[in-house]
Amino acid sequence: VQLQAFGGGLVQPGGSLRLSCAACGSVSRIDDMRWYRQAPGKQRDLVALMTSGGSTNYADSVKGRFTISRDNAKNTVYLQMNSLKTEDTAVYYCNADILYVDYASRFVAVKAWGQGTLVTVSS
Repeated sequence: VQLQAFGGGLVQPGGSLRLSCAACGSVSRIDDMRWYRQAPGKQRDLVALMTSGGSTNYADSVKGRFTISRDNAKNTVYLQMNSLKTEDTAVYYCNADILYVDYASRFVAVKAWGQGTLVTVSS
């Protein structure tokens, strides 16, 4: 099973971007889905989380500007980012708790990571 992230790019301060991350493979169930980010020279930090029941949690730095959502039918999580600031520049990673079926028809639980997508906020 893999997570594939899309949607990064260059945007001016005050602009918006929408990131997507889809789980591919024999997915049986996805529990919590998260977005992290890592700026150059800094640690990877949690940006937003959404449980399978729809509860959300955000880092203080993005509250009111970012919105996490998910489409369970598509095994996809989104991050809508508005009012972007230069300090939002980072590589954004999706992460999810996934239960999948392996080649031997066994259920396997993993914390999967996407490949990262670069968001650059600059004028």
